[in-house]
Amino acid sequence: MNRREFLGRAAGSIAAASALVANPAKAQSVAPSDTINLGIIGPGARGQEVMRNFLRVPGVRFSALCDVYEPRFDQSRKVTGEDTPTYLDYRQLLDAKDVDAVVIATPLSFHEEHVIAALASGRPVYSEKDMALTLDGCDHVYAAVKRYGKPYQFGTQYHFAPWFRKSLQAIRDGKIGPVTQIYSCWHRNNSWRRPVPDPKFERLINWRMYREYSGGLLAELGTHLIQWANEIYGAMPVSCVGSGGIDYWLDGREVPDNLQVIYRYPGGQSLFFSALTTNRYDGMRACIYGTGGTFVLTEDSGTQYWEPMTPNSAVPDQLAMQNGVLTGASFRSELPYTGQGETFENPQGLEGSPDFIACRTFIDCLRNNKKPELDENIGWQAGICVALGNQAIDKKTHIEFGDRAHLPVA
Repeated sequence: MNRREFLGRAAGSIAAASALVANPAKAQSVAPSDTINLGIIGPGARGQEVMRNFLRVPGVRFSALCDVYEPRFDQSRKVTGEDTPTYLDYRQLLDAKDVDAVVIATPLSFHEEHVIAALASGRPVYSEKDMALTLDGCDHVYAAVKRYGKPYQFGTQYHFAPWFRKSLQAIRDGKIGPVTQIYSCWHRNNSWRRPVPDPKFERLINWRMYREYSGGLLAELGTHLIQWANEIYGAMPVSCVGSGGIDYWLDGREVPDNLQVIYRYPGGQSLFFSALTTNRYDGMRACIYGTGGTFVLTEDSGTQYWEPMTPNSAVPDQLAMQNGVLTGASFRSELPYTGQGETFENPQGLEGSPDFIACRTFIDCLRNNKKPELDENIGWQAGICVALGNQAIDKKTHIEFGDRAHLPVA
């Protein structure tokens, strides 16, 4: 398959989405039985992982698979355990009568088209992050969710991680005082490149490396922590600055192999995010700094630390009574302090799996006619932050959010 075939098959036509709007009778409502039939557009590596988690939810099966890369079909059928119908064109999947909801796990540049077409067909959508590649794309998807009134869930699964949720509740309860800064990172030590069986499949398989399809490290990794910071601060950023480049992996990629972005929030708070592909020491980590303590969150754990009281500090009096006051002529607050941290007890198995909880939550929304927590509002906010963050990196400048700091008028 050459690049033109890839684009032709994957992108299809916006006119096709319009045709679905004109003939909504093709769409099926969520089945009233216990079984919910899902169709997936893009069952690649990430798509198959999402499939596995949906199939762990009782009463869920996949009735349709769509991809432009045919080897995915045999792989995906091993996941479903069935001779699941396959389609090379997503419009054929949307014509199928036994699809109750659609999972979108295609390259980011296709989210806008695929999500809007699925919504127009009358079906709920679970979409991998981000909402869309561009600012306008995020606006279009947001408007489509409002227009068609179907459930839309945004795929940042760490929102459902038990240790993330515990920390958010503790922050909202004032356990560490006002949060003034969040330092976050997602550091790896690999090229982020996947093997390709034939050079003609390079952009199909390694789409994350190319600007035409990808938002790079900020979209693929940073969006989780950006969305989380938005929840903690209860607001969108008002500005950002960024830095990054292709400085180590000089292999033809078009997106940075390292980047750093700082977002500024309305109350003067900030979020710092760093992504590396040359060192994994810190891994995935978010340090949430409050005046009275700190939460340190990783991929599988959460720990709370109390801030020691120091002269003229903003630590609440009650914490000073509990944890004491540092005094002395030699003020040593420059030294790292953690004290005795309190680690969350996280559930084992599926109940501690953010991916599974995210999938189960979406199915629960369908069965109980509920609006997803990670809805179009949260998806739009995260997508806009990523798009403007990438602009800051590309332009090497300070970006003001302006009207983009607020949800659009539906």
